[in-house]
Amino acid sequence: MSAPPQMLRVEGLDKQFTLHLRGGLHLPVLHAVELAVHAGECVALAGPSGAGKSTLLRSLYGNYRADAGRILVRHDGEMVDIARAPPRTVVQVRAKTLGYVSQFLRVVPRVPALDIVAEAAPDRSREAAAALLHRLNIPARLHALPPATFSGGEQQRVNLARGFIGGHPILLLDEPTASLDAANRDIVIAMIADAKARGVAIVGIFHDAEVRGRVADRLLHIAPLQDAA
Repeated sequence: MSAPPQMLRVEGLDKQFTLHLRGGLHLPVLHAVELAVHAGECVALAGPSGAGKSTLLRSLYGNYRADAGRILVRHDGEMVDIARAPPRTVVQVRAKTLGYVSQFLRVVPRVPALDIVAEAAPDRSREAAAALLHRLNIPARLHALPPATFSGGEQQRVNLARGFIGGHPILLLDEPTASLDAANRDIVIAMIADAKARGVAIVGIFHDAEVRGRVADRLLHIAPLQDAA
């Protein structure tokens, strides 16, 4: 049996920030990062706070432009370098291939929760969106309400529904269980397992050691550059 295809590869990734309010001071965050993720695999980013885990995740999604290196994503059968691709290509990759679930729900105010989830996957039915909200314990009485009225945990579950409904072959997860109780945490762990079984490649940040141990196939350790020097 052939090995699962490689879905994401990072080669020699560098990222630094320029602090303009500090006279243009350069703050290096990532240096020479290497990563390869195959279909059906979950890689967890590990390391202390401030090491650059979120910076790496946002770089993989194209929110931050890399200063050096390549971020190769398998899109429409070809490896596309997100680090150098034009914005139009990045938008296309995000729409079809690369999903991202942030810690916080950022949506247009006053839009109902069901619409927020459904619009993330126009080719899926509203019934599918409702079913995913139900799976995440968002009751039907809340579907017509805007998530701004929800608790933090409910908002995170709407965010998860929005991220998972798209069926992207690659998912980036930033603390997907941070605001959840044990029961809802287990539901998300099961959703991640289902996604892996479908061949989804996942890169995530999971500060909860139990969650990390249950979903991750391996870890990528990231150390603060000042500690590594």
